[in-house]
Amino acid sequence: MTQWIEDPTGGRDRGPVALVRAWFEVLTRPRRFFERGVAPGDQAPGLVFASVVVLVEEASRFAVVDLASRGVLSTGPFPYPLIGDLGPLESLLALLAVVVFVAPAVLHLTAALQTLLLAPFAPDRGGVSQTVQVIAYATAPCVLAGLPFPELRILCALWGSALYVVGTSVIHDLSLPRAALLGAVPALLVFGYAFRGVAAVQVLF
Repeated sequence: MTQWIEDPTGGRDRGPVALVRAWFEVLTRPRRFFERGVAPGDQAPGLVFASVVVLVEEASRFAVVDLASRGVLSTGPFPYPLIGDLGPLESLLALLAVVVFVAPAVLHLTAALQTLLLAPFAPDRGGVSQTVQVIAYATAPCVLAGLPFPELRILCALWGSALYVVGTSVIHDLSLPRAALLGAVPALLVFGYAFRGVAAVQVLF
């Protein structure tokens, strides 16, 4: 599941420019992106993409909390953990743990759950590695989810969920309504809880 294909057919290019291009393409042309940019077994670019998204999101969240703890910035009513109490080294280790260990684990566990949900209803479904890639690239809007604005975080969660439904429809040969139904629980786990969309809704309403 974690193999890095050296020269995949139809897979993503490597490098910083390719990451930026993938981010732009999945936000603007998602159906075309998932049709052409997701290849069986080619998980590495997707994992790197999701890790970078989580790195930016968590780093911005850490920075906002630190500024708030020093009275430089007010976060309003939005609930944040007290990361500002951690020292620089502890904050860095916590950030690395989330990016290197937590994010890939959540990605693969969610893909496994999605595969179980698809099994009875999608006989022509793609492989687990393709599901991992769909989840990874659907996180693209969440680069902004670390900022202390509940409306923005809700938008990121909804946009990411919509991308996930489109990707699930394309990769697993499903209609959009069926993809939305079968992908609802994984989307809730990733965008509602991992990226705190549910918490933002609770704060706003």
